[in-house]
Amino acid sequence: MVVGLAVAGAMLGGGSALAAANDPARAALLTGYAAQAKAQNPGFTGFSAERGRALYLGPHSGGNVDTPACAACHTATPTASGRHNKTGRSIEPMATSANPSRFTDPAQVEKRFERDCPNVLGRACTALEKGDFITFLNSP
Repeated sequence: MVVGLAVAGAMLGGGSALAAANDPARAALLTGYAAQAKAQNPGFTGFSAERGRALYLGPHSGGNVDTPACAACHTATPTASGRHNKTGRSIEPMATSANPSRFTDPAQVEKRFERDCPNVLGRACTALEKGDFITFLNSP
């Protein structure tokens, strides 16, 4: 049985990836964003890691010229640590496989979206964009 679990964990990319995918707080956030997205667009069929990847990597116009993408501070590799463009402060990895506590505190998640979406996009993120973003960063 233990060997079977170890093999399953290895096939899924390790224990931290499995834990990240199954985090109840993150799942609740995504459920909430899905309800909002469905209310905004009855044709909503689910979140997309590919759309989330495009949002993360950019480039976007409308926001701060120094931050045309999330990757400007967080790096193009979400499993790597980033560095804040203005302060130089280190930023923990965005990918949940490298940072399992990412996207588990609803207040912190909303605080970051409220601050960062206008900087990158020049506007607030939609529920669809938030869900896509988290889905991308939670993908293996």
